[in-house]
Amino acid sequence: MSDPLSRGDFFQISAAAGAAGTAGAPVVGAAGGGSVPLKIRWYGGGVYELATPDDKTIVLVDAWIWNNTGFGGFDLQKPPELASAGAYATHIKGRAPNAVIVALTHDHGDHMGDYFELLRALVDAGVDVKTVGQSDLMRVGLVPRFKAANLDNTQLVLNGGAAINMGGTATYKGAAFRLVPAVHSTASGFPPAGFIIDVGGVRVYASGDTDLYGDMAMIGSRYKPDLAVVCIGNGAFTMGPEDAAHAVQRTGARHAIPVHYAHNPLVLPRTAGDQFRAAMARVAPQTTVTVLRAGVATTLQITKT
Repeated sequence: MSDPLSRGDFFQISAAAGAAGTAGAPVVGAAGGGSVPLKIRWYGGGVYELATPDDKTIVLVDAWIWNNTGFGGFDLQKPPELASAGAYATHIKGRAPNAVIVALTHDHGDHMGDYFELLRALVDAGVDVKTVGQSDLMRVGLVPRFKAANLDNTQLVLNGGAAINMGGTATYKGAAFRLVPAVHSTASGFPPAGFIIDVGGVRVYASGDTDLYGDMAMIGSRYKPDLAVVCIGNGAFTMGPEDAAHAVQRTGARHAIPVHYAHNPLVLPRTAGDQFRAAMARVAPQTTVTVLRAGVATTLQITKT
């Protein structure tokens, strides 16, 4: 079987309205020959879920869910299935996935605040859950915390506990991951990262927390992502909407989604999503922008060229 991360396939996200996706969820993009749907649900801050329409493969980018303050930034009530570890585990198990993979970008609290409780709850619920992140963080830095949670990192962390380093690859049940740099910091000193994620036939650039940097153009030429999910919160921590638009332009992604805003007083408020949309219209008008509503599962309809 060929490595899904080395294949030459390229998917184009079309701009017209599409065919039906998940029942009850909005559909963004165009349907057509060879279209590929992907579900995404924003949990607030920089945390979100990617899933195939049948929920057989679910990828969580970071793990700050029931303690996530992002809903408050939009004056929204947190959905009950996101309100506690037990409720969330029941929700995930009820979707009957073949696998859930948690991709951890770095160790700040607004990205891994619920990480160990999440893993414990999913394991206890009988869900096939795995996790992946920067190699030294996973096999050295977090090992005491895995042990404290009575979790075996060699069984949960992909590649037998070794995870991945920059340019490395991990695959599991239809999903594939590569680690790419992020210009940020960490609490423990291990490198922060973003991901290239292949799930359901779609290639996603998950920026994690980062500033704009020149080698994002190499991410574009090397991996050719279809969708870029980028931080835009500005303030004290990451790039803002204008720089994030330039980041997307450098990757060449045909569809972009902003995250990591409106979840604390030091980042931009809810209007940042519209600022990003306006910046994208100036910087890369050919790119389709979807501004998500926190908590709502949205189906992106991606058309293969």
